[in-house]
Amino acid sequence: MTGDAASKGRRVTLNLRRPMLHLIPGVRPTVVIDGRGQPAQWGVGTWLVPDDEAVEITVFLFNRLWRFGEARVVLHPSDTGLSYRSPLVPLGPGRILVTSG
Repeated sequence: MTGDAASKGRRVTLNLRRPMLHLIPGVRPTVVIDGRGQPAQWGVGTWLVPDDEAVEITVFLFNRLWRFGEARVVLHPSDTGLSYRSPLVPLGPGRILVTSG
């Protein structure tokens, strides 16, 4: 990556925490950044976002039957990371906490 490309974005860390109760097999997270869905895995990952503007980030869970646990947040340029916690059971929304730098 050239220096010019590196200045067009910043990396943010997202910690995706598994559901506490594994009642439904095959539940997987998806991260949506400014309307573009990206498959994800449980645990800590990083995503490239613009460094000078706010971006909307949505996380939801799905299996082969339905989608649930959606949580949404606007990430500002001063924010450096996120932590998503899925709902306790496969009903209701998840929760995102933002960490600032």
